[in-house]
Amino acid sequence: MSLNHIRPWREIIRRKSRQIMVGSVPVGGGAPIAVQTMTNTVTTDIPGTIAQVQAAAEAGADIVRVSVPDRDSSIALKEIVKESPVPIVADIHFHYKRGIEAAEAGAACLRINPGNIGNETRVQEVIKAARDHGCSMRIGVNAGSLEKHLLEKYGEPCPDAMVESGLEHIKILQDNDFHEFKISVKASDVFMSAAAYQALADATDAPLHLGITEAGGLMSGTIKSAIGLGNLLWMGIGDTIRVSLSADPVQEVKVGFDILKSLGLRHRGVNVISCPSCARQGFDVIKTVETLEQRLEHIKTPMSLSIIGCVVNGPGEALMTDVGFTGGGNGAGMVYLAGKQSHKLSNDEMIEHIVEQVERKASEIEAAEKAPD
Repeated sequence: MSLNHIRPWREIIRRKSRQIMVGSVPVGGGAPIAVQTMTNTVTTDIPGTIAQVQAAAEAGADIVRVSVPDRDSSIALKEIVKESPVPIVADIHFHYKRGIEAAEAGAACLRINPGNIGNETRVQEVIKAARDHGCSMRIGVNAGSLEKHLLEKYGEPCPDAMVESGLEHIKILQDNDFHEFKISVKASDVFMSAAAYQALADATDAPLHLGITEAGGLMSGTIKSAIGLGNLLWMGIGDTIRVSLSADPVQEVKVGFDILKSLGLRHRGVNVISCPSCARQGFDVIKTVETLEQRLEHIKTPMSLSIIGCVVNGPGEALMTDVGFTGGGNGAGMVYLAGKQSHKLSNDEMIEHIVEQVERKASEIEAAEKAPD
């Protein structure tokens, strides 16, 4: 049995929301928090877009969004959907006909921005297409594209304006007897986003799609997203997340899972616990961790690995991990298995041996999960 269990004092009580389906993926209603990303290829580059979708799916993405800005993209979307291993969300802006075409092309969900999709009649036409083709929808409120009447009312983008926008468009869907929707209220400002999501969580039972929009590059965007999304998730708010980075979509997926993993909300792959290293280290911790993360990317089974440079914290950390290595002296260290001291190992043999131990443990966990009760 894996040591990656949730302790009662760190359990997060998630907000109760109703459940919708995005293709085969349940969102809300207590389902695992789904991780999303978005392609950044030109959609009409069908092979390139499919390759990016597949890479994101391999990294663990549950859902992938694809932009549909024109008629040619709608045509390409049909081919992309056929080849995608995960449900595809069609990202629609400005032209409501793209939403209708995306539904016809097989999109699992339509993302519309209430601030620029058009009048209520046009939204109703998109609703009909979604219903006819079994699509769910996401109301995507964005601080940067709020409706004119709300900007005039509030003077500037703010949490109250974003929530009011969302509730207005929820009403349109509900008045048309359409309930298969989730909603987001994104801003690039962490405080604005968090306040809007907290207010929205109290105002509706719809599943919430979390995101800090236009968060920035890999490093800065990861930090910003971890702060914004992490706080909301800690409060139990959020049913699906997308980390918005100016980076490869695969990195968005990895960061998304790392945020969920750090809160004990979802586990996938090897959780590496490592020290920053110092003069006491018995081996090159930084280089070792970098190599092991690359070598263990193929492991999907949730498990933990501690790599600690010396005996100050190494034994204690190893007690709580599936596999551990603690640096010692004379070019060797101690291997821990299931939290217990197992055997000494030379630093030269460390990488290959740890990879072998992690793969073996992953196989044992998978076998135990498949075994009948």
